[in-house]
Amino acid sequence: MENAVKKHKKINLIASLIAVVVLLLLLAINIFKFEGVFLGTYTNHCILLLAALVAFGIGLVHKVPMRDVFHEVFQNLKSVATPVFILMLVGALTGTWLLSGVIPAMLYYGLQLVNPTIFLPTCVLISAIVSIATGSSWTTSATVGIAFVGIGTALGIEAGIIAGAVISGAYFGDKMSPLSDTTNLAPAMAGTDLFTHIRYMSLTTIPTFLLTLIFFTILSFFQPATGIADVTIFLHEIAATFQISPLLFLVPGLVVGLMLFKNKPLVALSSGVGFALLFAVFFQGELLSKLSTRTLEILTKAVFSNLEIPTKSETLNSLFRSDGVLGMVWTISLILAAMVFGGVMDAIGALSRITESLLHIARTTFGLFSSTVFSCVGLNIVASDQYLAIVVPGKMFKKAYEEKGLAPENLSRTLEDSGTVTSVLVPWNTCGAYQSKVLLGEVGDLSFIPYAFFNYVSPFTTLLFAAFKIKIQQRSKKGSFSKSPQIKA
Repeated sequence: MENAVKKHKKINLIASLIAVVVLLLLLAINIFKFEGVFLGTYTNHCILLLAALVAFGIGLVHKVPMRDVFHEVFQNLKSVATPVFILMLVGALTGTWLLSGVIPAMLYYGLQLVNPTIFLPTCVLISAIVSIATGSSWTTSATVGIAFVGIGTALGIEAGIIAGAVISGAYFGDKMSPLSDTTNLAPAMAGTDLFTHIRYMSLTTIPTFLLTLIFFTILSFFQPATGIADVTIFLHEIAATFQISPLLFLVPGLVVGLMLFKNKPLVALSSGVGFALLFAVFFQGELLSKLSTRTLEILTKAVFSNLEIPTKSETLNSLFRSDGVLGMVWTISLILAAMVFGGVMDAIGALSRITESLLHIARTTFGLFSSTVFSCVGLNIVASDQYLAIVVPGKMFKKAYEEKGLAPENLSRTLEDSGTVTSVLVPWNTCGAYQSKVLLGEVGDLSFIPYAFFNYVSPFTTLLFAAFKIKIQQRSKKGSFSKSPQIKA
């Protein structure tokens, strides 16, 4: 590989950027000409592989040995083996936590907190709880989000304000949930582990969330409720379908406890799946018998494939469904495609050359963080997809953070603080279009944006931490979230 390293240095910046430019052009054409469905559901995956093919061609022109390219791609794929298994467990967790009654219990007790006087901060809190439980801001908006907009407008509160509160809470939960695909994707791209990422991300995310609660509490004084919030229909349907008990919270409590005691993510999540299955048998026996005469079949379905638990409420039906491990195939395959693209770019020396140029521009730590934030936001605008706004900057900036001596969780946190949350603020982004349609009934309705407080404050929080050198961790041999001294900007 040493000869390959020498050859890598011959690639100039223009040649290094060709594959990236092709990637961005194809993404832009797909969004603006074909409305995101040029090659079907897996269009972004195909585009990444096409860009990898372009990079491979550039490598051949510069006489990079094919064996070096294949070796680097293999190493990249090997490096994400654990994140892929974690994502599979996350899919299993969503299904088993639904069947066991854990997610319904969180919703049941959360809805009882609804109070017209403090309706807006309550929306934020409950949306956060549901999003943490499900790992999905989209699911949260399509379920409790719709319910809150209906309840809130009946109380005389503007729909855009309610939608902003729901989105703020939903994206906080999405970021902090170990079940979230983006929360697994960011550390996979940066090279750290899931729970280290979540712990480190909480340093910027929790203060932003508290500011969000304060914002909506103050706003409540200017948006007084004039009616009564009625959630009895939802509570009745949940109680009629599941056996609800505070004991169900032992399952997520176990996972959190294992996380706090620094157990491996695979151990914590596997335990969460196993205990959820036991709780499903113990607490939801009547439901299991209604769904199928073969209990083992339903338990297996909850882990691996599509599970739907019907109720009389269409809103709850949207929440009480899961795709299990099968639901993670799209995200896993995107990671693998990104690893192929990144591996080829690494092998031909393109990423090293781009990193070198970035370090020339971003001479300080703050400059590097700023470049990452603007790249993530820019890709949300150009590529119109939050996954690519994490994947592409993650691969391109990883070596730059290493060169600066920064621990990988600095990158993973910045990717989420700027890539995940700003996607909804772009009207033509998949997230922005989805949220406006689901919550406000029309794609492109931007009335929620001034009130999506959490989403546009998050990038500024991460830049503020970088500017004042707050918890900027150095890289350590034992890896990541260590007590090493903070690096100076």
